[in-house]
Amino acid sequence: MVNTIEYYNLHAKEYVDNTVNVDFDIQQNLFLKYLPTGAKIIDLGCGSGRDSKRFIDLGYDVVAIDGSIELCKLASQLIEKDVLCMDFKDIKFDNEFDGIWACASLLHLNFNDLREVLKLIVKSAKNGAVFYSSFKYGDCEIERDGRHFLYLNEQKFENLISGLPIRVVETSITYDVRPNRVNEKWLNCIAIIK
Repeated sequence: MVNTIEYYNLHAKEYVDNTVNVDFDIQQNLFLKYLPTGAKIIDLGCGSGRDSKRFIDLGYDVVAIDGSIELCKLASQLIEKDVLCMDFKDIKFDNEFDGIWACASLLHLNFNDLREVLKLIVKSAKNGAVFYSSFKYGDCEIERDGRHFLYLNEQKFENLISGLPIRVVETSITYDVRPNRVNEKWLNCIAIIK
């Protein structure tokens, strides 16, 4: 994860430029349809701040975090509030959030670390909280361009959450919405934390 964070620190501006204006309404709306207006959301690995900004603009109470200090600075400017610079393993919230948004962020953890982070996510969530996560679609872990990526399919995700109070309610496979990435598939999961 350290190399991945360093990558984002070094390439923060480029990453923001490539993602901040991507139309992600379909996935955001998939998540928001399960939440009441004004719900409290944590954006795990907020990156450019694109999703946090939309949620804030729609009246949601958002806590945005990212592990990259440089992305935190840029996202803070966009959403006009502080983004917490925090490693996923350092999440210390308790029964606080109605919604957990983890768009293309948890995929930077290895499988075993992710399971431990999911326990922290469960602890941070209110009973019945909605949990959105997305992963590159497949069944492998790779290092590419200085970053770690965890690819999951539906079965691997079910294995990951086995024994945790997380119930999948909806999954979809989508193609990357960024230009020049049309052949990349993503697993999108909506779950309820019991």
